[in-house]
Amino acid sequence: MERLQKVIAQSGYTSRRKAEELIVQGKVQVNGVTVTELGTKVSGDDTITIDGKALEKEDKVYLLFYKPASCITSMKDEHGRTTVADYFVDVKQRVYPVGRLDYDTTGALIMTNDGQFANLMMHPSSHLEKIYEVSVDGILLSTTIKQLEKGIYLEGVKTLPCEIKIVGKDKKHETTMLLIKLVEGKNRQVKKMFESVGHPVKRLHRIKIGCLDLKGLTPGSYRRIKTHEVHKLYAMANEKKNRKL
Repeated sequence: MERLQKVIAQSGYTSRRKAEELIVQGKVQVNGVTVTELGTKVSGDDTITIDGKALEKEDKVYLLFYKPASCITSMKDEHGRTTVADYFVDVKQRVYPVGRLDYDTTGALIMTNDGQFANLMMHPSSHLEKIYEVSVDGILLSTTIKQLEKGIYLEGVKTLPCEIKIVGKDKKHETTMLLIKLVEGKNRQVKKMFESVGHPVKRLHRIKIGCLDLKGLTPGSYRRIKTHEVHKLYAMANEKKNRKL
């Protein structure tokens, strides 16, 4: 069961705010009965009409997007900056991002119109694995790596254990290149983790979400996530064991 205005918005008919206005105005009927109360719950078996016209159910869409740099993970920006929505003008469904990547962070980002799927992917208990390529300022010591892997306190909350693999060290430019695998995704977590130990992030690129990687994609491009991949993501979101890098 989902809220009526959310179902209308997810169908692609209009935005959620506009859907709320239509409900209050008495223009929406559920199974032939006019509904004016916001928050009314409906199921997939209910027939919804707007101004007497049946609401068509929108096909569920799952896309893997290679987010480029200088792009806002939002559907619109009041400052006129490029948003992820600008890359999906050819998609008839109203897809939106699952989670966020910073303006300067690149890589894998799921876009969908399936709210239930999106909520599961983002829920802290899902422990869905994410792998990032990271370049940080300075040469990381093994003791610092172990400290990060065990978990550190950020804003009073300890991070879950993670895995870090050093892939290169550039002593001339005082830079360490590494891979980090997380099973949580709090706001700016990777950047905050390395900043907290004195190694600010220079570059951050997400290469994998669960079973999805960027193979075959270039910055700004996307592909459909296959049905079997969606099913696998559902399964992985409920797993508790972390795999090795």
